[in-house]
Amino acid sequence: MRLVQLLSVILVIFVAIVLAGEPPGRWWTRDLAVYHISLGLSAALLGALLLTRQPWRHWLAGMWEFLRGERHLPPAPAVPEPSPPPTERKPPASEFRPVARDLQRLLRDLEGERRARDESQVTWTPDALRAILHGDLRGEDVIVVSNREPYIHQYRRADGGIEVQRPASGLVTALEPVMRACSGVWIATGSGSADRAVVDANDRVAVPPERPSYQLRRIWLSPEEEAGYYYGFANEGLWPLCHIAHVRPTFRSGDWAHYLAANRRFAEAVVREAKTDDPIVLVQDYHFALLPRMIHESLPDATVITFWHIPWPNPESFAICPWALEILNGLLGSNILGFHTQFHCNNFVDTVDRLIEARVDRETFTVSQGGKLTAVRRYPISIAWPPVEDMVGKPVADCRHDVRAGNGLPPGQLIGIGVDRLDYTKGIIERFLAVERLFELNPQRIGQFTFIQIAAPSRSSIDEYRHHEEAVNALAARINARFSGPAPAILLKVEHHEAARVYEYYRAAEVCFVGSLHDGMNLVAKEFVAARDDERGVLVLSQFTGAARELPEALVVNPYDVDQCAAALELALAMPPEEQGDRMRLMRRLISEFNVYRWAGRMLLDAALMRRRSKLPDNPVITGPAGNGSAAT
Repeated sequence: MRLVQLLSVILVIFVAIVLAGEPPGRWWTRDLAVYHISLGLSAALLGALLLTRQPWRHWLAGMWEFLRGERHLPPAPAVPEPSPPPTERKPPASEFRPVARDLQRLLRDLEGERRARDESQVTWTPDALRAILHGDLRGEDVIVVSNREPYIHQYRRADGGIEVQRPASGLVTALEPVMRACSGVWIATGSGSADRAVVDANDRVAVPPERPSYQLRRIWLSPEEEAGYYYGFANEGLWPLCHIAHVRPTFRSGDWAHYLAANRRFAEAVVREAKTDDPIVLVQDYHFALLPRMIHESLPDATVITFWHIPWPNPESFAICPWALEILNGLLGSNILGFHTQFHCNNFVDTVDRLIEARVDRETFTVSQGGKLTAVRRYPISIAWPPVEDMVGKPVADCRHDVRAGNGLPPGQLIGIGVDRLDYTKGIIERFLAVERLFELNPQRIGQFTFIQIAAPSRSSIDEYRHHEEAVNALAARINARFSGPAPAILLKVEHHEAARVYEYYRAAEVCFVGSLHDGMNLVAKEFVAARDDERGVLVLSQFTGAARELPEALVVNPYDVDQCAAALELALAMPPEEQGDRMRLMRRLISEFNVYRWAGRMLLDAALMRRRSKLPDNPVITGPAGNGSAAT
């Protein structure tokens, strides 16, 4: 009998693998060797059945019932049952029990492979994202919650008119095209001088201005609330706590009170904006760690996806926070909690395991607390693909000319570009030191190479940021005093730049240097690659960014190693066009496939699957003939 079982397992597994690898209608075209092997296994199985005198017709019928999911396998009976009449004889469960687990595992693996194959064949576009919403999520609108708004309305100083700005934010860069595709409501803090002037009675304004496709709902915070919630607890506390940038986090009970109140305000706005009792809410970033739990208090059927855009520290570091338990409990109100990298997922699960009472399943990466299950997942964020025409419509030659002429540089000047908020985690000082070292090691580059740093002003009311800005300006001035020849060594542009202008700089540069000391992903790296449809330019990328795990074709460096960074800059400037093209093509191919629509689509597909599972009844308990109960698996 064991010979029959062994041969049946081999045959079923072999045939399943063969057929799973071919599309329907083409499996018979495989090599004749497959046919002969299958025929030989079938003959061996038939011979074994005849030798053991098994009722093969019943065996075959039972096997097909099992494969179709029509037969379940109860536990073996404790007491043998009397044989039924011949006309009613069923194949005993014992015939299938030894192969059941292997077959079920095989079918699950094949289904997982099929799903992965199907997902990889999807061309991720706004239309594909809409199809997910209308198919898997039945057209439900999505509610996004973030602190930063995607559009800011400001009064012009010259004439008092109103202009629209897009903030320099990786979060906005990633989510704005998703909302264009999905519609719905984006809830954010109103921060522009003219924001109140353009909203309706419900504090909403349709955006984008040129072609509205979703609603922006603004929340108004007083200066005291903003100082405590945003500048205080979020950016003087959580931001340095989660980034290894050697800045001490500051925690104040007053800031925590404002953080708690602001999270409550946003939770109330979500409830008011929800059109159903079970909306899909995408909570963005460390400003809203308490929000998932608060949403579920009012909307228990909501599906909350929280994405943590910055790194998650190890348990020892996170335990510094006086309200660590409250933050963890708030985040575990999420149905799905996403991070950029698996390393950050591991850190979060380790933190939960160390600090609070919860059941952690490291095989499925889920956390169960009070009967509430939270899936911890890796979703590396990306950008829209292809870039919109406004970003890349201008020819590269024109970009090169205009950028050099606009900055008073010679036509043949080599250019490096850095694009960051003026933040101490972005490694701007370390980047400037690398440029200085480049000139020390390669004097021929003096006057030939200029590094342009676009630095959007950021959080200037925080002492640490003001001191950082002063240090950056002083260092740039010192390096320029040492090495400027016909052209400056460093051009520091501390001002806001529109996205189209930033892309013009990307397209004009020989090298882009992303030198973050610690970062979740860093979309500047991906934007630079997307901008280079000429397949030229070199990306120098910090190993401490999430992007370094996805773009190994970049020159990956340790930003603290000044000599290594200087060598990478020289290597980039001297790299042959053929090698530049080879590297750039590989990176562009990855970003085109793993774009922002795929990032959002994977989260929404996981949410749809979770919603369907939640509506199923609990697994039944199957009782064996002897009365032994066994939960179905």
